[in-house]
Amino acid sequence: MTTPAPYTAGPAPVAAKTNVISIVALVLSIIGFTVVGIILGFVGLNQVKKTGEAGRGLAIAAIVIGFIELVLGVILIIVYVAALASLSASTY
Repeated sequence: MTTPAPYTAGPAPVAAKTNVISIVALVLSIIGFTVVGIILGFVGLNQVKKTGEAGRGLAIAAIVIGFIELVLGVILIIVYVAALASLSASTY
């Protein structure tokens, strides 16, 4: 009778490749290119769904950060215009 062969583990699992568009979208959203970051976030999210790559969270984060920055930018512009209007109205 022969001894059974010892158990050997299979090859190490290969890490899923992260979608590059999602990474770029997140970086652009963080540094202030909000519209481009939002668009690339949606493109990256679509690619992740089709290819099965990693990076879904990065794409969603890029979209959320981009929209938050966009809303804050619009609010800042409204406050700035209102302050200018009240300043010019008070001089007359």
